[in-house]
Amino acid sequence: MKFDGAKIGRNDPCWCGSGKKYKQCHQTFDDKLRGYAAKGAKIPEHKMIKTKAQIDGIREAGKVNTDILDYISEFVVEGISTGEIDDRLAEYTAKLGGIPAPLNYEGYPKSVCTSIDEVVCHGIPDHDRILKSGEIVNIDATTIYNGYYGDASRMFMIGDVSPEKKKLVEVTKECLDLGVKEVVPYGFLGDVGYVINHHAQENGFSVVREIGGHGVGLEFHEDPWVSHIGVRGTDYLLVPGMVFTIEPMINLGRADVETDEIDGWTVRTRDRKPSAQWEYTLALTESGVEILSY
Repeated sequence: MKFDGAKIGRNDPCWCGSGKKYKQCHQTFDDKLRGYAAKGAKIPEHKMIKTKAQIDGIREAGKVNTDILDYISEFVVEGISTGEIDDRLAEYTAKLGGIPAPLNYEGYPKSVCTSIDEVVCHGIPDHDRILKSGEIVNIDATTIYNGYYGDASRMFMIGDVSPEKKKLVEVTKECLDLGVKEVVPYGFLGDVGYVINHHAQENGFSVVREIGGHGVGLEFHEDPWVSHIGVRGTDYLLVPGMVFTIEPMINLGRADVETDEIDGWTVRTRDRKPSAQWEYTLALTESGVEILSY
């Protein structure tokens, strides 16, 4: 790919907006990336690389989003409706000075996603949908705070859950944790998908292919797209300043999914077997990875 720092002069303002000359700011950084590009690596565009000030803002949004998930966790129990979960989350988000990012995003009608059993993601809360013993549910929250975005999701097991569902939830979390370990400076995004897919298959599960993680922070969804199936040493070079989610969706049965034709949002497994998902927002720094929301 063409390196987008190639036309910046040494004495030009740096692309990051610091106000410093390029040679005093990101030139050394870009020179390192040029070296990787010369070897055939796929280099992220400058717009995928956040400044320290931006990461600070995303970190604060992430903390608020984590607080919201902590708060709502005590209510995700047998007998509550997903509509009440949505109401409580919206109220608490407003109390903290945040805005639920999903609400009205491309027409999505609620403040949070509540995905139960065979619903892979984008489950729409409903006051008539009561959580029952034996179900597993993903609560996916994204919060705008002072103009920045924090994004994460968690799985919950309701009442007496079957051993196969419990294993699915646990292995999915293991997949996420293994993926996070692969986020290292100057590694490759393909390494993340590789370990996730390998661990899922090793345990007899499948990985959703059509939906992945994404860049986040200044907008709800940014580049890069993060596949949870990958090949080591491929895809984008992992560069300090990148902020993105890892959110593996692991199915008990086949990997195939379909989107509800009526509501246009709810994604289900085609074989109607359960699916699980965990999600973190991550920032990559020179020293390693930082989890910004969980």
